Amino acid sequence: MLLDKFSLKGQIGIVTGGGQGLGKVFCQAFAEAGADIVIAEANTETGAATAAEIRATGRRAIAVTTDVRDPASVQAMADRAIAEFGRIDFLMNNAGITHWGEAQNVSVEAWRNVIDVNLNGLFYCCQAVGRHMIERRQGRIINIASMSGFIVNRPQPQSSYNTSKAAVIHLTKSLAVEWAPYNIRVNAICPGYMGTAMAKPFFDDPEYGGQWINMIPLKRPGEPEELAPLAVYLASEASSYMTGSAVVIDGGYTAW
Repeated sequence: MLLDKFSLKGQIGIVTGGGQGLGKVFCQAFAEAGADIVIAEANTETGAATAAEIRATGRRAIAVTTDVRDPASVQAMADRAIAEFGRIDFLMNNAGITHWGEAQNVSVEAWRNVIDVNLNGLFYCCQAVGRHMIERRQGRIINIASMSGFIVNRPQPQSSYNTSKAAVIHLTKSLAVEWAPYNIRVNAICPGYMGTAMAKPFFDDPEYGGQWINMIPLKRPGEPEELAPLAVYLASEASSYMTGSAVVIDGGYTAW
């Protein structure tokens, strides 16, 4: 049956930054589709809380405190996932941060922090889990990039974030080509403005939210749950011939 291809029943997945925001939505969606989840989260409290919520639905879930900026922490997370569940079938690299500031004034520390989390940390996770997937000769990796990897947002200056997400898109393509012989598929989701709790104050501010909404053809932010079906598709066998793609889901923002 067609819908059976979207099932994640019996699958084991890792979601970085899965304790809150979009990451939590992805964890819940994967669990609903049948997967057991490893929540790799820097915030110990939110990671544990999300894991408990998933277990309450009947799925298995653990939270592993992880700093994606630290390769040793990432490797320990991958090792824990394998020890607990025996294997890793898919990885979603969701952890990310942003920084606003005019390029001429951005500090070295701020620049490095964004690149360390959004790009280097994502690579460390791909590398650690990718080694395991190469041994098994199968796996799926989903990277959360952004429409900001294709365009320059306005009015806020965010050169470090835009650069990191553009790099994630090209890293996605590079790994997809390099790891295709091992039956590992690597794709990216590129969201536009989403109505998360973190973004709500900015949508309420006419200086930002007013301009953002005016530039979105659908005239609203996306709901985090609207990304979930795409995530399940990319994690499942429904997307078996898809790799190296960066899928934009932005309400039409980049269509102008």
